[in-house]
Amino acid sequence: MIPGGGQPNMQQLLQQAQKMQQDLAQAQEELAQTEVDGQAGGGLVTATVTGAGELRALKIDPKAVDPETASAEETAETLADLVIAAVHAANENAQTLQQQKLGPLAQGLGGGSGIPGLPF
Repeated sequence: MIPGGGQPNMQQLLQQAQKMQQDLAQAQEELAQTEVDGQAGGGLVTATVTGAGELRALKIDPKAVDPETASAEETAETLADLVIAAVHAANENAQTLQQQKLGPLAQGLGGGSGIPGLPF
């Protein structure tokens, strides 16, 4: 119901919807430009992703590749596990950033869940 029993101002509603769409597009662009890190192995591997989840960088500390402590196969397997864990951690941080940036916009659209195209 509209207070006073009047009809909704369609022009005003359309303007509000357009503003929200512009705000959402701007927030998505900011996410695409913002980088977050995730680490594994106590910092031996660091993955950098954008707020949109795009992998931008991967750093492996030379200490993670020590041929004296493990065979080549063990080292390769450990590195693969550390890379996966670091990317996973970075993506979790990116999702948190998405919720911080997009959450208020989604609530303005009528709720925080069930909106097609939004990751939450």
